[in-house]
Amino acid sequence: MAKKQDLQEWIIAALKAHGGEAHLTRIAQHIWENHEAELLASGDLFYTWQYDMRWQAQHLKAAGKLEKHRKSWRLTGK
Repeated sequence: MAKKQDLQEWIIAALKAHGGEAHLTRIAQHIWENHEAELLASGDLFYTWQYDMRWQAQHLKAAGKLEKHRKSWRLTGK
């Protein structure tokens, strides 16, 4: 079963798949396409995952792993 913390790994994977930078909607699309079954089986997270994804991105930003650039998110390389 997926947990909120899994979203951090999925965000990083989505960004890597898009060359290190992507718009929020592309990240969400990548996560859905690659983790649909896990999200469907995740209980309440299924209903909140896009909101939680933004919070997990904030944690990545605070850790220096991600930065927001205009309307995109970008990996910092850390």
